[in-house]
Amino acid sequence: MRIVYLGSGEFGIECLDALCSSEHNLKLIVTQPANPAGRGRKPNPTPVAQWADVHKIPFVETDNVNTPDVIETMAGYKPDLIVVIAFGQKIGSDLINLPPKGAINVHGSLLPKYRGAAPINRAIIEGETKTGISIITLAEKMDAGQVLGQAETDIGSDETADQLHDRLAQIAGPLLLKTINQIADGTVVYAEQDHSKATLAPKLKKTDGFIDFAEPAEALARKIRGLWPWPGASANYVSKKTGKSTRAIIVAAEVVKAASPADVSAGILDENLNVICGQNALKIKKIKPAGSPLMDFKAFVNGRKTQPGDLFMQVST
Repeated sequence: MRIVYLGSGEFGIECLDALCSSEHNLKLIVTQPANPAGRGRKPNPTPVAQWADVHKIPFVETDNVNTPDVIETMAGYKPDLIVVIAFGQKIGSDLINLPPKGAINVHGSLLPKYRGAAPINRAIIEGETKTGISIITLAEKMDAGQVLGQAETDIGSDETADQLHDRLAQIAGPLLLKTINQIADGTVVYAEQDHSKATLAPKLKKTDGFIDFAEPAEALARKIRGLWPWPGASANYVSKKTGKSTRAIIVAAEVVKAASPADVSAGILDENLNVICGQNALKIKKIKPAGSPLMDFKAFVNGRKTQPGDLFMQVST
């Protein structure tokens, strides 16, 4: 089939590789415009634009895929199917209805759970033990289309959002090709989602990473994994001796059993330098102070002469 691909993020690169090596014909890629990045604010093309350039696939950069000019360009390639992955724009009905086989989307959850921009993060944060990939038809309502195929995988007990992202991206490629082949030969099954079971995974904000140690340690450990690498689970470390404050992202931590005396505030480091939480405590393993590289907590402790009674405070919004 003749395919037009709409995408911007790295999540779709494995699928692009799969399409490129398949019997199907990837005719055109549409992606977001390059964004200024770095000190020189030099335009930085999306990962998908970079892939298209390397593989000599025609591509269009646009901040509005629904304009008549862009739709006309896409129509000129006479696509049988549109594939959308991590694109970052809402796609209107004119585009959805352009190809005879419609438009499909690859989504990083087992729909109807976690509709929205951050399904991988939310699955970890909410304590799911399984997640997966869903391939759906595009619909007017976000991620509410019919399910054409799904693949399930376990979430590792120590797995971070970036690690799960990469694994799901690898799972997506074979599932996408299987689904496209079924669309081509007419054997695909269109299954309605149970909309009553839908949950949301809205786009993360920087403030979502401002963690509160009054929460149970187990919930915080999930947030630490689910928020890495962005926005990161951040807090202000305050030295009891000097009063100096340092912003830091907690990158890895494990739950340890601990009693929380009534006179000890959440966020205080105990005699083992574990952080007292609303329930139990966190043993920090890795941390990234602002302006410094990722390091073991032991190196952080040694560099700042950390001692019991020091404090991790919630970042003020």
